Amino acid sequence: MTNPVQLSKKELNKVFWRSYQALGCYTYDKQQGISYMRALLPALQKLYPDPEDLKEALIRHNVMFNTTCAFVPFCLGITCAMEEEYANAPEGTFDPQSISSVKIALMGPLAGIGDSFFWGTFRVIACGIGAPLAAAGNLLGVVLYLLLNLLPSTLTRVYGFKLGYQGGREFLAKIQADGTLEKVTEAAKILGLVVIGGLVPAIVAVPVSLELNMGGGSFILADVLNSIMPNLLPLVLSVVVYHYIQKGVSVNKLLFLLLGLGILLTAVGFFPMG
Repeated sequence: MTNPVQLSKKELNKVFWRSYQALGCYTYDKQQGISYMRALLPALQKLYPDPEDLKEALIRHNVMFNTTCAFVPFCLGITCAMEEEYANAPEGTFDPQSISSVKIALMGPLAGIGDSFFWGTFRVIACGIGAPLAAAGNLLGVVLYLLLNLLPSTLTRVYGFKLGYQGGREFLAKIQADGTLEKVTEAAKILGLVVIGGLVPAIVAVPVSLELNMGGGSFILADVLNSIMPNLLPLVLSVVVYHYIQKGVSVNKLLFLLLGLGILLTAVGFFPMG
């Protein structure tokens, strides 16, 4: 491009402040995805003045995303850097799919680190110090809880966003210059698929309890299926639901269908009670 477009402090600040609304529109199918897309909107509008290009970018980010809220700005910073690079790159030299792949690849590891620190460490320490003081009627207990709980996450948000954007720009420039961008893109796609695949057995459960007595022996369906492939039914269910979502079936309809199916199969003894 003869006149490369670059994000100013104004757009970056808007993106950062919107990151605080990561849970503002949390859905079953996209989780933080819609809020993430909304946070990026000021940057995307600056980078893509053409309505069709902006539409393409919005579709690219209208996908599932979920990580610890304190790390959302870091991911947004990297995404801004990659979108800026894509907007200024000659046609055919930058794969836009890598933007989504990197974002998805980051969310799992960052969620594991963030939940351990911000939910399992800082909050527990803050409660342990602040709660006894607050129970004794000392206002300092509330102040200490807020400082010990919110200060680490706030610093992570502020410096994480700067690190993600500035570091992302430098990293992209370097790997594009030495020709490793294509390899990084492919690696990010693979890692993203692994992260999504790992979520299936973690959050999808099909607790089959069907057991039949045959010729003095027991036929336990769950054991048979697990011997073929562990977590086979959660995988099959996830693929079927994904197929119908891609076909345009409403997520709410699928939720009610699965709820009704679960009640029916529990009533006939296919699923365990309680």
